[in-house]
Amino acid sequence: MCNSSSAVPGRQVLPTNVKPQHYYLSLEPLFDTFKFNGEVTIDLDVKEASDFISLHTLDLELLDYHVVTASGKTLKPTDTTYNDDDQTTTFKFAEQFEADSSLKLYIKFIGELNDKMAGFYRSTYEENGETKYLATTQMEPTDCRRAFPSFDEPNLKAKFTIALTGDKNLTYLSNMDVRFEKDVSETKKTVTFNTTPLMSTYLVAFIVGDLKYVESDYKFRDIPVRVYTTPGYEEKGRYSCELAAKALEYYEKVFDIKYPLPKMDMVGIHDFSAGAMENWGLITYRMVDLLFDESKSTLDTKLRVSEVVAHELAHQWFGNICTMDFWDSLWLNESFATYMSWKCCDHFEKSWKIWENFVGDSLQSALTLDGLRSSHPIEVPVKRADEINQIFDAISYEKGSSVLRMLATWLGEDLFIKGVSNYLKKHSYGNAKTEDLWDSLSEVSGKDVASTMEVWTKKVGYPLVTVEESTDKVSVNQHRYLTTGDVKPEDDQTIYPIFLGLRTDKGLDESLVLNERSTALPVKSSEFFKVNGNSNGVYRVCYEDSRWESLGKDASKLTVEDRIGLVADAGALSVSGFSKTSNLLSLVSGWKSESSFFVWDEIITRVSALKAAWIFEDKETTDALKAFTSSLVSEKSHEAGWTFKDDEPVLEQRLKALLFSAAIGSGDEKAIKFAKESFKAYVSGEKEAINPNIRATIFNIVASKGGEEEYHSLLSIYTSPQSIDEKIAALRSLGRFENPAILSKVLAHLLDGTVRTQDIYIPMQGMRAHKVGIDALFNWLKTEWDQLYKLLPPGLSMLGSVVQICTSGFTSMDKYHEVEAFFKSKNTKGFDQGLAQSLETIKSKSNWVSRDGKDVKSWLKSNGYLK
Repeated sequence: MCNSSSAVPGRQVLPTNVKPQHYYLSLEPLFDTFKFNGEVTIDLDVKEASDFISLHTLDLELLDYHVVTASGKTLKPTDTTYNDDDQTTTFKFAEQFEADSSLKLYIKFIGELNDKMAGFYRSTYEENGETKYLATTQMEPTDCRRAFPSFDEPNLKAKFTIALTGDKNLTYLSNMDVRFEKDVSETKKTVTFNTTPLMSTYLVAFIVGDLKYVESDYKFRDIPVRVYTTPGYEEKGRYSCELAAKALEYYEKVFDIKYPLPKMDMVGIHDFSAGAMENWGLITYRMVDLLFDESKSTLDTKLRVSEVVAHELAHQWFGNICTMDFWDSLWLNESFATYMSWKCCDHFEKSWKIWENFVGDSLQSALTLDGLRSSHPIEVPVKRADEINQIFDAISYEKGSSVLRMLATWLGEDLFIKGVSNYLKKHSYGNAKTEDLWDSLSEVSGKDVASTMEVWTKKVGYPLVTVEESTDKVSVNQHRYLTTGDVKPEDDQTIYPIFLGLRTDKGLDESLVLNERSTALPVKSSEFFKVNGNSNGVYRVCYEDSRWESLGKDASKLTVEDRIGLVADAGALSVSGFSKTSNLLSLVSGWKSESSFFVWDEIITRVSALKAAWIFEDKETTDALKAFTSSLVSEKSHEAGWTFKDDEPVLEQRLKALLFSAAIGSGDEKAIKFAKESFKAYVSGEKEAINPNIRATIFNIVASKGGEEEYHSLLSIYTSPQSIDEKIAALRSLGRFENPAILSKVLAHLLDGTVRTQDIYIPMQGMRAHKVGIDALFNWLKTEWDQLYKLLPPGLSMLGSVVQICTSGFTSMDKYHEVEAFFKSKNTKGFDQGLAQSLETIKSKSNWVSRDGKDVKSWLKSNGYLK
């Protein structure tokens, strides 16, 4: 039975007649049968007089169940029903339970230790040629019900006392520290953990396996901070371990709230569907997002690992201590953790220039997805379990964190953090809604935060600010931005409060707010100016052609964040047709002397997007685009060189690697020759022949021009890697082969067990980079659909990712209709939003090529790249 009388009509939530207070849970994973035995007793408060109890169960066999009343009376249900749609079991009893009474619900059950990376599941790994298993959990968002019968909603917090039984030689972990151990036979023991604070079911975690650990040398109070892995990997967790101890201390000071648990464990899992999961006191990670090898890993890996670790630790406050009331407020968890992870990394690594990185990374990811009609608001009404996974995307993470950055700039960083701290303290061990956050921020700032910010969180999309110049006058107006460019009146109803951030020769004026459709700016058209200074605002800006040209020449007056935003806007407006593609080409062609890694990253990203949209066009044009790219990067790449020194600044090394990759992609013969020679030495045993920072680029070019010999070399590196990120680089490069026979082998590996299920999208990313791969992917998807649908249940997030990768590479309306037709007869529940976004992406590229094909050819011809 499911109660839909909630804040959102039709939302599937449990009835409110009883509320859980405490779970006493015992589990025993059975690695020989891939099952687990379980018993749970749940203390319940009866809130309303009733004769039934409904709770969530999924893929559990219930063997025995009863309730014990406060008077000690045992009652068996007279009827038990299961609702497959709601994933609930309802027990009906012969007599009513009185309001304000208490009950103990006991259930004995058997579950499946599944291979779906959901609930209580098994992870597989090889050790000395032997297949081994560990049992681990992933409960978020709605898979706790797979592990044990539960009231699986975030606002039904309870305490948990957990006991695990199994082999004496294995390691047992849960959210809390061990209370005691007890032998139950010669070979088995039961480990009982201390009781948790009040917490949501999606944060419950437990692990059983053969694990080793490293402990941080940096002392965070008297709390042990450890990284666990399967044997042999633990030392590669040292970097994350030390960072975690420092980050916990940092967050304590920032939020003025003590970390409340007695320990912090972080565990690398071989099979893991997400990047990481913030389980309270027991964070789980993909191996590649936790482990770092100073001599063999890339700087990009170091940044990624740092950001993920900082993100998950921020969740110990945002989400764990104070939890969103329901999943439509997911952003309260994810956006804050994302924003705080950047802030934390900036605190420890100033030389990384984190906020410059943010503008090219989080902000652009947000604007890209939110430019689609098939996007969704930051606060999105969700009604069913299968809808929740689809909102773990760039809106809930990146757009939300970009809005927070904008809000912090408006209020001032110190006031913003003080308001956030007050919000966390007020709702500790409870649940909160977005309005609660606005209230706390309003209290400390004296500003009406809600009226300004609600538009940004409750409306889909964002504005395009168009700058219009006349005789010495400048005005701006706002309308909805859509990547497809076809904004209709019904799309354009919202007026956003826009922080204009006007940069002039006098400095940056952040006081100007556009609260209406249009207004005049306090600047003359004859003067230098730029809107959205430092790219603090979540919107695009469109200038007249002459202003694009003058801003390109005035680069020295712009900050790095300004320059990134300018290039990003020029690129995005080219796609949508609000500005000509030649404006983008002219802008970036004048910036060959640019020194910032992040600006170059944005330039190359936007030029690459242009090349991807034109990938199926005539060879003469695609070659001309390559020649244009070469003119931008080759000389600079040659000057910078392809060797790396440990004492070189991080961003200098990253720029070298980026330019080398772009030069290779543009067909630079000198760089390609270096790559081939380096690879030959590398596979012959000279592992120092390839610096980790350019390893992926070299693997990719060797594959794209290679045959059977190179395929076997790269497959061998994948199966016997010297580091986790080398393994991933080799796997992705397997998709770069353009030989159809080799691609068929690679695609076969995705389903024959060679590639872990969690990683099957990685070679697909390589295939999406070239024409042969794009076609091969969609044909494979159609052929293997039934198997893929079974392997990747639509209730989980990976199927949607696979569908997007396999379809979004197309650039014509013919292919749009072909993709649409294939899925017309399919059940798209659980990935319908991802499919819609993919189709919209195809449409936008088709429109772009059709609209600007002549403009691009004309520019390439007039600049000497096309005859």
